[in-house]
Amino acid sequence: MATPINAASSPITAAITGTTSSASAPVDKSTIAGNFMTFLHLLTTQLKNQNPLDPLDTNQFTQQLVQFVQVEQQLKSNDQLAALVSLQKTSQQMQALGFVGATVAVDGSTTKLANGEARWAFDMAKPASTTVTITSATGQLAYSGTNTVQAGRQSFVWDGRGNNGSQWPDGAYKMSITAKDASGQTVAVSTEVEGVVDSVDFTQNPPILSIGGQSFPLDKIKRVTRGA
Repeated sequence: MATPINAASSPITAAITGTTSSASAPVDKSTIAGNFMTFLHLLTTQLKNQNPLDPLDTNQFTQQLVQFVQVEQQLKSNDQLAALVSLQKTSQQMQALGFVGATVAVDGSTTKLANGEARWAFDMAKPASTTVTITSATGQLAYSGTNTVQAGRQSFVWDGRGNNGSQWPDGAYKMSITAKDASGQTVAVSTEVEGVVDSVDFTQNPPILSIGGQSFPLDKIKRVTRGA
């Protein structure tokens, strides 16, 4: 009588699942496919040489076929998943490329002063008295001022001039805002920076947008504005 192949302990199954002591790394697709063909060859030989008076147990035979059919299906599923990942990556790249040249708003507090203009935006939950402080990349105080603003989204444009009237050089500047309502309670303020997307880095996944010398992922974009 031919000895049935035990699907749980055969070397073929061990190779497929990557459980042999000599193969701790995952088995590649070509190895799995080769083992699958080897199994079919062994199974065919076993059927040809089994004892007619004591044939192969049908339950074991069925279990072996089911297990290797599952492996074949897994191979196809892996190919389909790889294709979906590739399509998603291409879609993200095309989406990011569409932002180049557009003016966008992203969460942040640091933006670039260029051509005598640096632009921020902030959102107030209710009317408050605010103190705006702008510092250079080295931490020097460039500008400070107070104002009363209403609730909602506000824009703040700085012309690059300090409190003494001197013009600060182009570069990165950070704005911080403290706000208090009429009763003296602190009001939370969320800040944004606005700038033109000048390039996209496709070596990152997802792609990274360059805005005023800073890098931002796609999910940081809150608004997009295009010129006429």
